[in-house]
Amino acid sequence: MADIQGQLAILRAKIASVERRTSLPQAPPPHRPRANHALQEMLGSWNHAEEVETAFGKHFECERLWPSHKRHGSVEISDLFNLPQDHLAGLADEGFPVCDVGRWAFLDTETTGLAGGSGTYAFLVGVGRITEDGFRVKQFFMRDFSEEASLLDALAQHLADFDVLVTYNGRAYDQPLLETRYRMSRARPPFASLAHLDLLFGARRLWKLRFESCRLVELENQILGVERVGDVPGALIPYVYFEYVRTGRSLRLGPVFEHNALDIVTLACLTAIVPRAFQKQGWEQFPVRHPAELVGLGRWLRQAGQIDQATLLFRKAIEGGLADELTWRTMWDLAALERKLEKHDAALAIYSELAGAGNPFQTAACEELAKHYEHKERNPSIAMEFVLAAMEIDPHPGLERRRTRLEAKIRKPKPRRLL
Repeated sequence: MADIQGQLAILRAKIASVERRTSLPQAPPPHRPRANHALQEMLGSWNHAEEVETAFGKHFECERLWPSHKRHGSVEISDLFNLPQDHLAGLADEGFPVCDVGRWAFLDTETTGLAGGSGTYAFLVGVGRITEDGFRVKQFFMRDFSEEASLLDALAQHLADFDVLVTYNGRAYDQPLLETRYRMSRARPPFASLAHLDLLFGARRLWKLRFESCRLVELENQILGVERVGDVPGALIPYVYFEYVRTGRSLRLGPVFEHNALDIVTLACLTAIVPRAFQKQGWEQFPVRHPAELVGLGRWLRQAGQIDQATLLFRKAIEGGLADELTWRTMWDLAALERKLEKHDAALAIYSELAGAGNPFQTAACEELAKHYEHKERNPSIAMEFVLAAMEIDPHPGLERRRTRLEAKIRKPKPRRLL
């Protein structure tokens, strides 16, 4: 009997443990009204900062204008208004809408955590738009968790004015997170009617070979030449918000609003640069000509089937000077393209250069030369020299089989020629 009672006690403990792990999260803390004047003082440089009431409650909104005559690093704000309507087409999927730049929404969120999931809230959502008088950033802020429904409703109404959504890593993070929040609030997400362009993919194609990181703030510094002063690190932003919810003190929120707004302005300015490189024949007018960028563009052109243009860019990149590892890889890729274009002499010259120097492609280049002299030139002796050179570097069964076959060809007597 004692054993049964002991087993039941263990079972009850396990059930309680499972219930604790699978129980629904606790409801957010009750709403505590915040002093709007403190937020408005903190956002004194913003054009508008006010409490907004919707059918679902209240939340806070603010708006800021970057005038058209101002610059954000190397980009003048007025340049955004003059972008062509098909500017995004080179990076977008087929059927992407061609519309006025005023119908593009640049979105970024600040959240209570970086991992996402149903327990992560977007407490600050910024949306930028291009206007004739400059670039406007409107920010939607929930002062408490109970204001989320009001914020989401106002955001949905605001996004109804746009046709295109532009984000940076928004496909993987911002949009899925917001869709989850709308569904948790039993509301329909507003993204179905918006064509989405995630600029991160184009930026990586263009700059991942040049920079160690393609984070937005890194590209802001490297490409636009903007150096942020007093910026709050993204990893600390959730803690700043939780402190505000707990204490009601808004002083430290200022850098969070500034961080979000600058991210959106930077996103818009990079949108003026990146898609230009991926337009048809647009790379010829691309303003930045770093060799690593040319390799990135060449790889995209190769994937798009524009072999001639990709070959030209690979050659220009090699001539311009690349890091050793990238040089060897680009030479290998260039040789493959030359073969595809049936320019065998050009490919042979590159393989010979790769075979003559220590690099990751030396063995493979020796094999390609061995194939050429065995099958094209019908010269098994020279082919054998390249096989033996490859075996000294990285012997493998394929090379052994080729050597055996070449030895048989070399030993085979040649037929006498009749006079």
